[in-house]
Amino acid sequence: MLLILGIVLAIVFIILTPWAISNLSYHPRLVQSYAEAVQRIEILRGQEPPGMNPVCQLQLMTHDKKVDRAIILVHGYTSCPQQFHELGQRFHDLGYNVLIAPLPRHGLADRMTEAHAQLKAEELAVYADETVDIAQGLGEQVIMMGISAGGVTTAWAAQNRSDLDLAVIISPAFGFEQIPTPLTAAVMNILTFLPDSFEWWDPVLQTEVPPAHVYPRYSRRGLAQILRLGFATQAAARHMPPFAKKLVVVFNPNDNSVNNALTMEVVKIWQAQDANLTTYEFEASLKLGHDLIDPLQPDQQIDIVYPRLIDLINR
Repeated sequence: MLLILGIVLAIVFIILTPWAISNLSYHPRLVQSYAEAVQRIEILRGQEPPGMNPVCQLQLMTHDKKVDRAIILVHGYTSCPQQFHELGQRFHDLGYNVLIAPLPRHGLADRMTEAHAQLKAEELAVYADETVDIAQGLGEQVIMMGISAGGVTTAWAAQNRSDLDLAVIISPAFGFEQIPTPLTAAVMNILTFLPDSFEWWDPVLQTEVPPAHVYPRYSRRGLAQILRLGFATQAAARHMPPFAKKLVVVFNPNDNSVNNALTMEVVKIWQAQDANLTTYEFEASLKLGHDLIDPLQPDQQIDIVYPRLIDLINR
């Protein structure tokens, strides 16, 4: 009986422990000048797959020289750079050089593509390194802002990159509201070996869900890889403080997609490590949706959201 109980407990422990997070690493290759940054951007553009939606291709808003501040804007899962285009224009008007690159396997014109099911946490880590590397040639100070999956990618960069001056992490997908917090790792593990499936973001609207530049479906395995990067970030945070000079974590209490409680767990780990971290919470009364960035979302309130995000950076 004791043997059986031990085996059961061991299985439960294994299932509840995040798998395959120790092999994620970072490999900086800093650029040394504005010209080199532009060259690396052109290489990235050349690596974009055929069939990209034109509004989802890499966007560089530049003042044609290295400026005081460069900002990297990282969109969410199944979205694309168009999500941040309007906010990027506002930062550019304020004197920033702005880089908005599509996440791996995102931005295809075929909205029913299954490419994003092949997304890997390793690719998100490489993306974080590449964009921070390039931004060193675009600005004396480098800022990274991301939402949802882009928020997790930004958190990973904040944990690992000492040349990141500020990380603004908005509604990061460290977990999902539909999954109980203690079971998040178990669900992630199970999804990595079960047959994949696609689900509609909106089962009623299906392919008609706006905006037109986002994929209308998500892959369960794709979501699991985002969680995997999040758990890797959390594991690293338990051993050392984040290397970024400053972090701001933005909460939306009305968000019914991501798990704010799990995000707060990560925040508390960082705080225990004496990180230079502040939090900001939008009022629940605003009733903001999960995607509070894209001006084409039906429930957008960018007249409120954008000035506050800009203020958080300029404080």
